Amino acid sequence: MDEQKVTLNRSLGLWSALSLVIGTIIGSGVFVQQAAVLDKTGSVSGALWAWLAGGVMTLTAGLTIAEIASQMPKTGGLYYYMDKMYGRIWGFLSGWMQIIVYGPAMIAALSAYLGILLVDFFGMDPVMKIPIAVGTVVLVAMLNFFSNRIGASFAIITTLCKLVPIAGIIIFGLFFGRQDALTASVSTIHASAGNFGVAILGTLFAYDGWILVANLGGEIKNPEKRLPQAIVFGILSVSIIYLLVSFAVFKSVSAEQVHRLGIGAIPYLANKSFGLIGGRILSIGIIISIVGCMNGKVMTFPRIMYAMARNKELPFSKQLGYLNQKTRTPVISIIVVVAIAIIMILFFNADRLSELCIFTVYCFYVMAFVGSFKLRRNGQKRPFSAPLFPLTPLIAIGSSLFVLGSEVMNDTEGVVVSLLIVACGVPVYMYQKRKPD
Repeated sequence: MDEQKVTLNRSLGLWSALSLVIGTIIGSGVFVQQAAVLDKTGSVSGALWAWLAGGVMTLTAGLTIAEIASQMPKTGGLYYYMDKMYGRIWGFLSGWMQIIVYGPAMIAALSAYLGILLVDFFGMDPVMKIPIAVGTVVLVAMLNFFSNRIGASFAIITTLCKLVPIAGIIIFGLFFGRQDALTASVSTIHASAGNFGVAILGTLFAYDGWILVANLGGEIKNPEKRLPQAIVFGILSVSIIYLLVSFAVFKSVSAEQVHRLGIGAIPYLANKSFGLIGGRILSIGIIISIVGCMNGKVMTFPRIMYAMARNKELPFSKQLGYLNQKTRTPVISIIVVVAIAIIMILFFNADRLSELCIFTVYCFYVMAFVGSFKLRRNGQKRPFSAPLFPLTPLIAIGSSLFVLGSEVMNDTEGVVVSLLIVACGVPVYMYQKRKPD
């Protein structure tokens, strides 16, 4: 097969895309954020409202992007949308930030946390955390060297596996919980609580990752229809799961205990509900959840690099835009993104690096949401229309501005570094633009 005629394999159906949305969102956030959200609101009802508000805000963002995606179902997702709505440099900068720091840092942070969990689960020497983290990233990358159907199948399997312990927690809590969940509050922190906005911010980060399936627009069957369905139904499903898990936890464990246990609240519930075996099953569920989440990111972020390389916007574009003739996957782009992630595991604080990019990610979100008005004004055909327009994109814009404002107030230094990371892409773009074809 001529290399120039090799294209991405459009083989992913609705279930694959939906599993990627759910699997990429549900990592460890739902398991570790319960106490943090409760502490910020001071009451169970406040915490539940925060999870609901985060879900509604994320859904409005998803509906808005779904409308854009139905009009531009191409590989690269946000990078492609920014390119077409605002010009090449804005597309490049959004892609640059995602492939150089944000994506690799998220992969690295997940793998580092996974290393900690596996060392604890098997009682290994703590020195093994880094080798396990690196080894897991390499194995997930190798899985994605094969046809995209392999990665998608893995996403479906891990999503189903992670839902088993979640379903156990929900069922036990709803039917056997004995706490008066809705009226409980935390007296020990009530005087200093009440920061509902910060609680919502925590839930928004737990919902993050829903947009990554858009990077696979060139590999989804009937993407004008299936891509919006996957985004909308995926976010709806996760919102319901998060609310049910939160309610189940607070119905089974007192608010004071959740506050005291912190990130150990859900493991405590699993041990209480199902004994030692239940705790082990939950740990396995969290491990699978993180691996599935990592797989979604390893599968989607290199597609941005591939799309940028195909547009000759990156150094070594010929190599980065290469597709394996047999598997039709961007093998070189996967290797490069994973290599950057491994460097971050070994030498940097990956959690902090991923946090640094939150500000610019949401800047590009706002631009994309505003772009939906631009597309409507141009009268472009819409296979999918966001309901309650213009309210839906306005809520999405307001939610993103809220995150931006919170970042500026709480992490001004990080905001500056985030902008500098993006700015570093400008000379790269100018150099590539001036190069002869």
